[in-house]
Amino acid sequence: MDSGENSPAAPSSDRIAAPRSYLSLPDRPDDTAARYERCLTELIDLLGAVRPALLSDSGGARFDGQHEARRVIAEAVRSTPVRQEWFEPLVRAAVYDPDPSFNRQLVEAAVAAFGRRRVQVRLIEYLATGTDPQRAGAARAWYWTLVPLTYLRGSRTPTPQSQAEYDEYADLRRQWRDTALRVFLTTEDLDVRRCILPGLDLNAEHYPQELRATVTQAVHLARTHPDEYLRHRVEHQV
Repeated sequence: MDSGENSPAAPSSDRIAAPRSYLSLPDRPDDTAARYERCLTELIDLLGAVRPALLSDSGGARFDGQHEARRVIAEAVRSTPVRQEWFEPLVRAAVYDPDPSFNRQLVEAAVAAFGRRRVQVRLIEYLATGTDPQRAGAARAWYWTLVPLTYLRGSRTPTPQSQAEYDEYADLRRQWRDTALRVFLTTEDLDVRRCILPGLDLNAEHYPQELRATVTQAVHLARTHPDEYLRHRVEHQV
């Protein structure tokens, strides 16, 4: 593994970290719900599955409908021969999914069907050139594309197999890291910044020399930002 990247045991890049008390990620803007549900229904139709009821005046019923739609999509992708025309609608639905936990169903379905590298490349494209809602959604989805490390019993040493798979995606992790740092600093969209920050490596030593001052700028921005979530979150990452 290169010196410019975190080791698997470093909390800032691992999916394993000591429990901490975090503020919840604030809700998405209200206007994303209709767009997301259109993505779900169009994808379900493309898959040839049966649409669940999505729209309702009741927030609870809408949540249940979206959750059922995710389940229907994941099951259809698992049980039907994969077609290439599913790729973009499936990744797009994962990007527009407003829930940073339940979006896992769509992201993992895409990874299983089309491969981790292809999905990660597309999310990097969304982050680099997408609209603000797409950038925020790509940041929420990225976490679920990461390779989970499996450790030898009683140690912090990864198994050779999981370390080899982890190393296979080092180039894309670096590309995501550098793109996320740039977008975090240059965007004025609060939701994009909120979604990028939890997965942003803020240890300047993990970056090449030419980017270390940029990391310092990102930390300063978060610490002095008027948004409480950014100010709270950055203190858990530095």
